[in-house]
Amino acid sequence: MYYPDELIEEVRMRSDIVDVISGYVKIQKKGSNYFGLCPFHNEKSPSFSVSPSKQMFYCFGCGAGGNVFTFVMQYENYSFQEAVKLLAQRAGVDLPEVEYTEEVKKRESQRARLLEVNKEAAKYFYYQLRGKNGQAGYQYLKKRQLSEETVKKFGLGFANVTSNDLVLYLKNKGYDDRLITEAGLGSFDEKHGMHDKFWNRVMFPIQDINHRVVGFGGRVMGDAKPKYLNSPETLIFDKSRNLYGLNYARTAHTNNIILCEGYMDVIAMHQAGFSQAAASLGTSFTPGQANLLRRYAKEVILAYDSDGAGVAAALRAIGILKEVGLSGKVLNLEPYKDPDEFMKNLGKEAFLERLSKAENSFFFELRMLQRDYDLNDPEAKTRFYREIAKKLCGFSEEVERENYIEAVADKYRIGFDNLRRLVYNYAAQTGFAAPAVRPKSGIQKKNDPKENKQKPQKLLLTWLVEEPGLWPKIKKYISAKDFTGELYQTIAEKLLEDLDAGKVNPAAIISLFTDEEQQREAASVFNTKIMELNTGAEREKAFHDIVLAVKRNSLDYFSGQLGSDVSALSKVIEGKKALEELSKTHISLD
Repeated sequence: MYYPDELIEEVRMRSDIVDVISGYVKIQKKGSNYFGLCPFHNEKSPSFSVSPSKQMFYCFGCGAGGNVFTFVMQYENYSFQEAVKLLAQRAGVDLPEVEYTEEVKKRESQRARLLEVNKEAAKYFYYQLRGKNGQAGYQYLKKRQLSEETVKKFGLGFANVTSNDLVLYLKNKGYDDRLITEAGLGSFDEKHGMHDKFWNRVMFPIQDINHRVVGFGGRVMGDAKPKYLNSPETLIFDKSRNLYGLNYARTAHTNNIILCEGYMDVIAMHQAGFSQAAASLGTSFTPGQANLLRRYAKEVILAYDSDGAGVAAALRAIGILKEVGLSGKVLNLEPYKDPDEFMKNLGKEAFLERLSKAENSFFFELRMLQRDYDLNDPEAKTRFYREIAKKLCGFSEEVERENYIEAVADKYRIGFDNLRRLVYNYAAQTGFAAPAVRPKSGIQKKNDPKENKQKPQKLLLTWLVEEPGLWPKIKKYISAKDFTGELYQTIAEKLLEDLDAGKVNPAAIISLFTDEEQQREAASVFNTKIMELNTGAEREKAFHDIVLAVKRNSLDYFSGQLGSDVSALSKVIEGKKALEELSKTHISLD
């Protein structure tokens, strides 16, 4: 839902960034700012800074930064609207209610009731596990080496041997048969009447990313079938769009997700400290689940069973991950079947080592493909190389394709030129990929022209935030139009307007952007390091050079528009006069 700018600013102003961040990260005051270890990358020395005056955070190590909304978005993996809602609730700010149609109101009411009855069922299973009737389940979990803390964290429970305990409990709480059935917690037949769906099973509540119970998985403790029984799909539970454990994994801040096949694998991973583990829900990995993961990680590490079925599932998952633009790696768990067995036998340190050696998904595919060919037979070897070439054509980006050709040629001892020729012969025959043009020289430019133009703009904006009194001295020469690029111009327009009004509010400027990357870039604009200079004369020269560079870049930009924009000519003429005057003008910083 869209919220008015005034309301967003009220939420931000009533959410002191130091108070909010200190609830997530340990920070200590040093000078005028607070510092701590960055929650967004691993570091040993604190480079994470929180500024009470700017109401901003910035990490000088990884570049993460923004206002209080940005922090919540990054830490909780929330959208901008979700972050506004959370902070509004925390600050006691009432947000406008969404206007729903009668049909939508009815649907939302039903969703709320389903969530409510599932929560009540989860509580019932949880307490049953700790009672006399749940001892079999409790001992089973102990045998699986789960700690009390882990059992509590995942809300594990037990469904009694009798077949209608839960139904009777829920009906006594006021829930009718229809709701219990629609939630997938019970069913009706003429022989047994209304009875429980789950009985004599250890229960695994399935939660959505907001920690709400949307379904259940039940596991038998012996050899009965089915081994796992899951809730049916309901209004609040879509197996293809949920992942077990993702409610915790999404805030692990590891930049990767370990994708497992089962509930116990996820729980074993979390108990060992790998809180980025999640699993699909009794179904094959789906594009919907892949798209969900894309919100929370850049890389997915597949920790599937090491048997034939697990390998086949991993190969399917690799293709799905590629389709949504996620990179994947495959974990070698041998000689053990799954992460749970591996952890029990070899432990955390060995798992960490395997993680560091996780295999690139493309090379895993090639290794599995290689099993079908006898590389001692020249003909089979040639067919294998052709299959490699076919798979290499799957890389649409030229640079990536060239890098993989080089890596594969080295790994399989195929001449680079021979493999490259094979790839592009296949591509030419099928129209599958266009040949890449390799640069004639490996020499790259040391300087990025775009960065060279942006740096003075960043420095000037930072300097004006730090010392607002300098603005009247340069406003004759500089305007928002001198800042090139949409983001920089938006920032400059608002900041210069605020400076004219005698106020500086960089945190509010960041709220102009709802995209996390734009907020990050805006934060970097206000946190560019200004070189420490010893004398006033040195500082004056540095400031003058920065202003001059911004103006010169502006002139170059409008000069480049002359062919298409008639109005650019007048701007170029004005710019030349201003630049000439500015170059001769002394700007005092006193």
